Amino acid sequence: MLPAALKKQLAPALQNGFVLKRAVFQPCLELYPMAEWEKLMQKINKLNKFKKKNNDFIRRFTAGVKIIEVDATGRLLIPKDLVAFADISKEIVMSSAINIVEIWDKDKYEKAIEDAAGDFADLAEEVMGQDDDDYGIS
Repeated sequence: MLPAALKKQLAPALQNGFVLKRAVFQPCLELYPMAEWEKLMQKINKLNKFKKKNNDFIRRFTAGVKIIEVDATGRLLIPKDLVAFADISKEIVMSSAINIVEIWDKDKYEKAIEDAAGDFADLAEEVMGQDDDDYGIS
């Protein structure tokens, strides 16, 4: 079941459906609203398919992709192969990741957050830390 608050936020996208796929960097699933998926596919379609690494990437990136819909009661059916990939046991966490939703096994999500906690300050500084000049501060 989609949580009510998430269902409300996704309301504009519900009628167009979603794409569910394996995540690239984490043992979780990624739920793309169809409009976001189409934007991503436009970028991927620009790759030169006569380069082996591009073909390998496309094949692996789209492996297990499923087009899914949320039913009238707000349920989302996760195919068994994707449940197995994410090692989802019973409880899940749905985590917003800007323009997509990550779907995690609850225990794996909590472990990933815990494991990353110590490195987060360094990561935040590296990713978001800018010189003051970049923000128009003199």
